[in-house]
Amino acid sequence: MKILTTKTKAVTFAVMATLSMGLTAETQAAEGILQVKETVKSDYAKTKYPIVMTHGMFGFTRLGTSAFGMDYFYQVLPDLARNGATVFATQVSPLESTEVRGEQLLAQVEEIRALTGKNKVNLLGHSHGGPTVRYIAAIRPDIVASVTGIAGTFRGSKVADDILANQGTSTLADFFGGKLLAPIITWAEGNSSLPINTTASLIAISEKGSAQFNQKFPTAALAANCNTSGANLENGIRYYSWTGKAQITNILDVLDSVISQLAPLSYGNFDNDGLVNRCNAHLGQVIRDNYHHNHLDEVNMVFGLRDIFSPDPVALYRQHANRLKLQGL
Repeated sequence: MKILTTKTKAVTFAVMATLSMGLTAETQAAEGILQVKETVKSDYAKTKYPIVMTHGMFGFTRLGTSAFGMDYFYQVLPDLARNGATVFATQVSPLESTEVRGEQLLAQVEEIRALTGKNKVNLLGHSHGGPTVRYIAAIRPDIVASVTGIAGTFRGSKVADDILANQGTSTLADFFGGKLLAPIITWAEGNSSLPINTTASLIAISEKGSAQFNQKFPTAALAANCNTSGANLENGIRYYSWTGKAQITNILDVLDSVISQLAPLSYGNFDNDGLVNRCNAHLGQVIRDNYHHNHLDEVNMVFGLRDIFSPDPVALYRQHANRLKLQGL
């Protein structure tokens, strides 16, 4: 397996020209694009336009090396590449507002368009990555072929509202998340200059903050309520989403099990994937909203630990790439 960090001559010259001034977050983000290339075994996932994956809160492209490391979308990119896809993972701030993350992502999308010679991309976003990719569709619909949310916080998560409402928990979240974990993530990826703002991130994924974002960037792809569907097509862009409805799926996955208790506490029910309410993740064509996955299972973390009887997350991404291919995307 060959892993390439995408760097074109244009970016190299831009970096050299800005070294004396210091690199901006956007330039650094463009440098953080990860492309995975594999020996192609089929064209099952060979879409017309590149597939671009975007992480959620505390996200990353890869921590460690290809041999001894962990991808955020664990094992997903290599599988898509083996099945003919041109696929990239993007690196944006692990904790920031949707607009800031969106502008960072836009720089990378432009880089990918230049690299591949394609005028559009297929955007996939998990958790906060969902609104992040939707931001691109809102401000640059001309460069987007499709938008797919995987447990996207399109209408937010009450977990964030509850944290923000309690000074003690918000202070702890900022200390452990904003001062410790997020800087470690950006340092490990060699991009420590990416901005980090815990409060802005929590507001962005809160139900209140999401409502404000949706009012600023309205779309018919958002359903009016849980019993209706949003538009599948708007401004030439296809919209899709899927999510899980499980909490503890593997007792060996301690991190996953702890995180997945937050939404049940906030909502007082289990109609969620442990972090995001099922209905709040709906966008466009809802492929399914009750997979036996929790919030990290949806991206095959941690190291693929999940209920052995649950659907293979890697296969779901492969099937979705084929869905995009059949739509001519």
